[in-house]
Amino acid sequence: MAKRTYTTKQGDTWDNIALQVYGEERHADFLMQNNYAFLDILVFSAGTVLSTPALPEERDGDLPPWRTDWTDQGRDPYDE
Repeated sequence: MAKRTYTTKQGDTWDNIALQVYGEERHADFLMQNNYAFLDILVFSAGTVLSTPALPEERDGDLPPWRTDWTDQGRDPYDE
């Protein structure tokens, strides 16, 4: 799998980059988690190369991940 990156332009911000890369500003936190070394930057200068991995798959519903794993397997943890 090819490594995905984004090279900043002067004036880019986390939410602006997330919008451009992932189509929604709400993914700025994911972008920041994957670029820990740059967290002190609020407004980027040109030329910073950020890692932009694919978003993890989103799960449907309001169940927490530990519960959805059981549900995905067709099992209930309380039946064991």
